Amino acid sequence: MFTKVKSEIINLKSQIDTSLPVMEDFYTLQGEGFHQGKAAYFIRLGGCDVGCVWCDVKDSWDAEKHPKLKIESLKSKVKKTPAEIVVITGGEPLMHDLTELTKELQAAGLKTHIETSGAHPLSGSWDWICLSPKKFKAPLPGIVPLANELKIVVFNKSDFDWAEKYAALASPTCKLFLQPEWDKATEIMPSIIEYIKAHPQWELSLQIHKYINVP
Repeated sequence: MFTKVKSEIINLKSQIDTSLPVMEDFYTLQGEGFHQGKAAYFIRLGGCDVGCVWCDVKDSWDAEKHPKLKIESLKSKVKKTPAEIVVITGGEPLMHDLTELTKELQAAGLKTHIETSGAHPLSGSWDWICLSPKKFKAPLPGIVPLANELKIVVFNKSDFDWAEKYAALASPTCKLFLQPEWDKATEIMPSIIEYIKAHPQWELSLQIHKYINVP
């Protein structure tokens, strides 16, 4: 009986999909938000159904376009670098079950960060959750209080009301950031600066990786 149960467990484990569609992965500096400037290994997963019109990685949207890589292979690539932080991004990474990925990364002594719109249920174990809610597909209510960082991309002035809506739902310890949409930064930046001066609980996030020309 024991042998049969053990065999069934092994078979069940073998059925777990331990691969994920990866658009790209690279070691660089975190360019945005609270951890800006820190070295981090990025894993960008394929697949997104949020559909931001200003998205700068639209090639990530179709998961079928990207090769599926084994979690063990991804972990090995990270461990070949001095990285201490691994950022899982997309696309929308929570379209995938990230339980096994984060388990393996944390077992290897790595810190796991995620950048998500929150439009899908949270999976995985995280040291840092950066939530960037989008109007195109709003986040699930349950994820908002779990966010360590709330990052609102500001495309027009109505996004300030959107920002306050989710700030009110976030944890009191959540870090609050306003980030100009890249192509409208010159136009919208003065409004962001004035808004932060009037509401100092918010901070400015810039995509510094685009200024210093790193991935």
